[in-house]
Amino acid sequence: MAEKQQINPFLKQVLELGPPLAFFGLYLLWKDKVFTFGGTEYSGFIVATVVFVPIMLAAMGVLWALTRELSRMQVFTAIMVIFFGALTAWFNDERFFKMKTTLVYGFFALLLGIGLVRGKSYLAYVLSDAVPMSDEGWMILTRRLALMFLVLAIGNEIVWRTLSTDLWVKIETFGFPIAMFLFIWAQFAALHKHMEFEDDEA
Repeated sequence: MAEKQQINPFLKQVLELGPPLAFFGLYLLWKDKVFTFGGTEYSGFIVATVVFVPIMLAAMGVLWALTRELSRMQVFTAIMVIFFGALTAWFNDERFFKMKTTLVYGFFALLLGIGLVRGKSYLAYVLSDAVPMSDEGWMILTRRLALMFLVLAIGNEIVWRTLSTDLWVKIETFGFPIAMFLFIWAQFAALHKHMEFEDDEA
């Protein structure tokens, strides 16, 4: 088994956040253009989606080479991006890529929900080594995060079905991630009393 390695946190953030920002930049560059391949016309959105896939895989490859580790969430998200990116290109229909976000958030909500029904926190299984917290704290956080993922899934459906592609791209790139970051930050602050620090770490 490959040994986990540490890298510069800034570089790690660049590798994780770079591909979505690259997609956003490509979309802005090509959104008003039409490309023709094999006699078929493709919108700038679809071409940006297709180009985004190898950029994301390259970034994940570099991250793996440097850290010897990829999270389950990263792997699952990559599979969904590849699958729905392929459907988007094959059917020349941008709706497939937009639905991807709903299914990713929905899957995480369902997965955490299944754990809750079983009286377990799958979130603790993934993060307990990095975040010391009581079992009660993990269950509270898991319930709230499952609800947050569900809200994001529903929100994505509303956004892509009722708003323009331009607005969806902006919300997908910045809105949803910022909302998730602020939510998680607020939850860890609210659940501070459930944190279990060693005496020398208090």
